[in-house]
Amino acid sequence: MRKKSDREKIQLEHAAAKIFMRRFEAKTSKAIRDIIHNEPAKPDVTCHLEGENLDLEIAHIYGSEAEAIQILGHYIDENTTIELKHLRTIQGAYNRLLTALNRILLNKSKKYYLTDKVWLVLRNAHPAWTSDDIKALRTEITIPENHPFDQIWIIGDFAGDSDIVRLYPANTPKAVDFCPL
Repeated sequence: MRKKSDREKIQLEHAAAKIFMRRFEAKTSKAIRDIIHNEPAKPDVTCHLEGENLDLEIAHIYGSEAEAIQILGHYIDENTTIELKHLRTIQGAYNRLLTALNRILLNKSKKYYLTDKVWLVLRNAHPAWTSDDIKALRTEITIPENHPFDQIWIIGDFAGDSDIVRLYPANTPKAVDFCPL
């Protein structure tokens, strides 16, 4: 039987995957279905993009310890606490968002997954950071050279009310522009 914290993590990942899939399908008209949770060594979930397996690694971006605890409903692990304490030392919401994105991208780039195709989906959980903020800084984000992701996307807000933005690859301007529904 799974621990309560594991069940909560799966629920958060499921919700983020569902939001992402709904927004992706609306944006591209490509069918993306199913959410199958995976065990470690595989990304968090597997879905089907136009009938083919696609693995999604899900990560949440928090702005503070209190915010993470409120969203998660329990205390956070030591590494997350350290990261969030560091964010408090950075001046300005824009700089904190850029730092948070760059740190999570660096951390996730070091992972290895047993899969052929994996996308990283980030979910912004900080209410002060908006989809416009994300859009404004996407040219300043540092995508590590050696990472395992075919694509990197971000959901603009926790509830999924704003759209998704593709951060990598970002060579097609239309692919990264917001497209509110």
